[in-house]
Amino acid sequence: MAENGGFAALSRQPPNTHSSVLKYFLQSQKLNRLPTGAAPAQAGPSDSERRIKGTSVKTPTTPQPNSDSSGRPRVTRLTPPGRGAVATLLLSGPAAADVVDRVFHARRGRRLAESPNDRLIVGHLGDAAKTAEQIVARRVSDDELMLHCHGGTAAVARIESLLVEQGAVVTDWRSWAATAHNDRLQAEALVALAEATTEKTATVLLDQYQGALRAELDQIEAALAAGRHDAAATQLEQLLAWAPFGLHLTEPWRVVLAGPPNAGKSSLINALVGYPRAIVHATAGTTRDVLTAAAAVEGWPVELIDTAGLGEGRHPVEKEGIRRARKELSTADLVLFVCDSSRPFTEQDESLLAGAAGVSPVLVIHNKSDLPSAPDNRPEGLPASALTGLGVAELLHAIGERLVPDEPPPGQAVPWTRRQIDHLSAAQAALAQGNLAKVAGWLKQLVEVIREFKA
Repeated sequence: MAENGGFAALSRQPPNTHSSVLKYFLQSQKLNRLPTGAAPAQAGPSDSERRIKGTSVKTPTTPQPNSDSSGRPRVTRLTPPGRGAVATLLLSGPAAADVVDRVFHARRGRRLAESPNDRLIVGHLGDAAKTAEQIVARRVSDDELMLHCHGGTAAVARIESLLVEQGAVVTDWRSWAATAHNDRLQAEALVALAEATTEKTATVLLDQYQGALRAELDQIEAALAAGRHDAAATQLEQLLAWAPFGLHLTEPWRVVLAGPPNAGKSSLINALVGYPRAIVHATAGTTRDVLTAAAAVEGWPVELIDTAGLGEGRHPVEKEGIRRARKELSTADLVLFVCDSSRPFTEQDESLLAGAAGVSPVLVIHNKSDLPSAPDNRPEGLPASALTGLGVAELLHAIGERLVPDEPPPGQAVPWTRRQIDHLSAAQAALAQGNLAKVAGWLKQLVEVIREFKA
């Protein structure tokens, strides 16, 4: 399948690139080269600042340790849930080292509270006579420790239980991210970075983490303070123009394959993702339910959705499949209307195409182009053959261009959550009404720090 361009094109940007996201994040924080607390050598403004649309933005600081509202230290799992080779837990809060020392037994007998920062200490947590958990501990400061242990869920749960018995409280890492940052937008960007599934989306979100959106908001507030209301309105309008794109940085674009029965939709989705995701058979109406596949097209996250052939349907199950297919059309970011180029394009096909175009953007695909074409007038579209791979690479490129016609330049401010977009829209409406107090209020709420974070 790699020869047809489908798998090769997708494999250049795999759907799961968490390691690349982590690499980008670590590089931005300089944690991959320096121990915590070390100061990088200054080599000019480029090492400590990023220039974002003419505004000098300081590189954000590393999150600071903190406790919960009751003053108890918090234990937070920083690695993804589920089984893995190694899991990392962060214990932060007052006297975190003393809390761990009550149940920690170092191989050389050294207490964590008495160890120098950034020293790795091997030992175990718990009673050695029972089920002790082997860990590698790293003291960051008096109030912050990193604990590395076996990645199994039982091992992590055991360590969390031991720490809770000593007065710690388990918290979700999103809550930790919010209260560990002094900038709400930065905290939201950190959460979004962990959810980014391609390098391109991670790059845009990293710009926001490093202050792109915050810098744009500062410029808008400066324009308002200077009485340049028209300039502020223009900036808000331009910023909100990126909102539809921004929402897809953590939510994939939905591309629905639809069309008459037996047009080769299932074969085409298999060609696009590079493996047999859908069952294929010569009998019309094989697909009865909605089928999805995650992919990365031109570097952007996409959910491909195969649907039942559109038409009247005879069997109740077939009719239900058609009903579900029509429902998917109404929420699609793009519809690939797949038709069989070896058969005449009928009036019914024209009606189905018009119905799809009436609810979502449509790209017509003339599938089975390896067969002799039927002599008739067909709508403009792209030729493709799911069987031979002809035109699949071109189709992937066309999908990418339709979904993201304009990619944001480096450092572009992009709102990426519905909360941010709602606040910006409210500020824009208030500015149009001349209510500057409300504008200021909405912008303040957009960036204010909160104690309880909700993604």
